[in-house]
Amino acid sequence: MSPDFPTTDAVRLIELALDEDLGDFGDVTGQLTIDAEARGRVAIVARQPGHVCGLPCAALVSERIDGAIVVRPSAAEGQRVMPGETVAELEGPVRGLLAAERTILNLVTYLSGIATATAQYVAAAREAAGEQAAAVLDTRKTLPGYRRLAKYAVACGGGTNHRMGLFDMVLVKDNHIAAAAAAEATQTLADLVHEIRRRDDRGLPVMVEVDTLEQLRDVLPAAPDFVLLDNMPPRQLREAVALREELGALETQFEASGGITLETVGEIAGTGVQRLSVGAITHSVVALDFGFDWRA
Repeated sequence: MSPDFPTTDAVRLIELALDEDLGDFGDVTGQLTIDAEARGRVAIVARQPGHVCGLPCAALVSERIDGAIVVRPSAAEGQRVMPGETVAELEGPVRGLLAAERTILNLVTYLSGIATATAQYVAAAREAAGEQAAAVLDTRKTLPGYRRLAKYAVACGGGTNHRMGLFDMVLVKDNHIAAAAAAEATQTLADLVHEIRRRDDRGLPVMVEVDTLEQLRDVLPAAPDFVLLDNMPPRQLREAVALREELGALETQFEASGGITLETVGEIAGTGVQRLSVGAITHSVVALDFGFDWRA
């Protein structure tokens, strides 16, 4: 089942996009070359294989340009599609269809690219480690304003959403630790976890980033919800998993992070960590190609 589409965030982006594209005068080329009464029909068609995402944007864009445009999706969000496959049809005033084309395609191709990349990582992890492979998670490395849409696309591709922002999880990263050291704070990582839980009246999940086994040994007795194992090679990740078992800290989940690629995700997924953070599925995604093809 597809996750809930973030309509409010999509509308905000669409209104900005249409303001950029249409300005104060609208599509002047369409106005000067197309009769106001002309009607037409177009199909959004896949040009390459992948997972479609973002089709609800077609209706949201269209209704803001011309309420007479009818949008008929023919593919489910996250569905794998092949070249030549139609994922939606639009019918209505030709001027409106032409004005809507680029904004619709910009959103659908970008979100489909995220969903497709995510699905590739999930498949690679499962191929190497089976159905119990570590979950593929997104990060905060998203285009400003696109956070919820990008994470929606990750979920449509079979991935798992990480925290939405700085407000819904305590994640102690290396810069927090460095800043505390600069302020001459002497508490251990375990002390820091205990202090966070004492001060946090919301009961937020706590994650601590470590990059050495010594730091891991320090923090595990405090039982953080998650430990982020940063830039550790597979051998060190397996040592970390063994240390967790040795200390009986099985309630703490491990998340591998740092430069994970399609070439390395399989080996990392098989080390025993439960989670894989992959920034590339949002910050370096390649758009999935779709056409806006006119029908007779």
